[in-house]
Amino acid sequence: MTRILISGGGIGGLALAQALRRAGLDVAVYERDPSPELRNQGYRIHIDRDGNAALAACLPPDVLDLVRRTSGVNGDLVAAYTHQLEQVMAQTFPPVGDDLTCVDRYTFRQGLLAGMAEAVHFGRTVVGYEVLASGRVRVDFAEGGSDEGDLLVGADGVGSAVRRQLLPHATVRDLGVRCLYGRMPLTETTDPLVPAEFDRGFSWVSDRIGYGAGFASVRFRTPPGNGASDYFMTVLAATPERLGVPDEKLFGMSPEEIWALTIDATAAWHPAVRGLFVHADASTFFPITIRAGERVDAWEPGPVTLLGDAIHTMPPAGGVGANTALRDAQALAGELTGASSVVDAVAAYERVMLPRGFEVVDRSVEMAGQLFGTPV
Repeated sequence: MTRILISGGGIGGLALAQALRRAGLDVAVYERDPSPELRNQGYRIHIDRDGNAALAACLPPDVLDLVRRTSGVNGDLVAAYTHQLEQVMAQTFPPVGDDLTCVDRYTFRQGLLAGMAEAVHFGRTVVGYEVLASGRVRVDFAEGGSDEGDLLVGADGVGSAVRRQLLPHATVRDLGVRCLYGRMPLTETTDPLVPAEFDRGFSWVSDRIGYGAGFASVRFRTPPGNGASDYFMTVLAATPERLGVPDEKLFGMSPEEIWALTIDATAAWHPAVRGLFVHADASTFFPITIRAGERVDAWEPGPVTLLGDAIHTMPPAGGVGANTALRDAQALAGELTGASSVVDAVAAYERVMLPRGFEVVDRSVEMAGQLFGTPV
């Protein structure tokens, strides 16, 4: 039986693992996180039609049903405002059928882990690999030990160890923007603070002098049963220069200090917008560097390939990163299912994945420049 090793238990890696196990292949996922608890990667993820199609193709019916049931209530509006709450743009996108439009990252990951206890190994960090004379590939772990398979898939994100070895010339550039993520629990006290239009999807607010902020609610269709409750996501975006805090200080600040930074930055904003930061849970704040992968030429296909942010990192503008990773998972699983040659399947996958992924990166970078008001 073909054995697939996946480095990284994020969205793309888990969707791929679900699809391959569904097809009867032997899969082992190695994830460096010690447990499937929340990571500082963001809170709310937008799922588009391509992402919905990929999920339907990859997940067993019971897992797909779980993911849908524990997703967020669908939104239909994307809008932009000045920092004084004057609307400057609005577009509606009515949901289609059972499609979902947003998920909570932690709850979504829990859903993708359903039925995967034996296949996913936490606390195992892939640091390198070796292609053996037999054509198989061996992976080595930072914690000691190794494993062998017919294919290694690097789904280990922007800092991918697999990419560094496979494509040492590949680069990821800093777009010069930092996002400060946080969230406001929706309670009887805070729920009335959310402007009605902000509750319909994703809202972007900009003061045109260097600060932008994104807002979106997550109201679960049904309680996920993992302790999560409805919340309102807040994101403040700016360059380090506008924030007035260098990276070496910013990434060492406590959540409460980062929360206070958002309060100071929005001091002159409309009270209804600023209040969303003021009433947020200060302990939930953390910073992220916005990056984008540079284009790389196709390489000789072999028993090692890449998926998602490990090859085509992109900014969160447009909410397309997770959906592109899901499409990668769908495409690779489709090629591997029933393939007589792993390398031929990988070659067919990479012919589609590479140009498509970097086209999405280009669009996302362009949109990021428009949102953040910075040359990227």
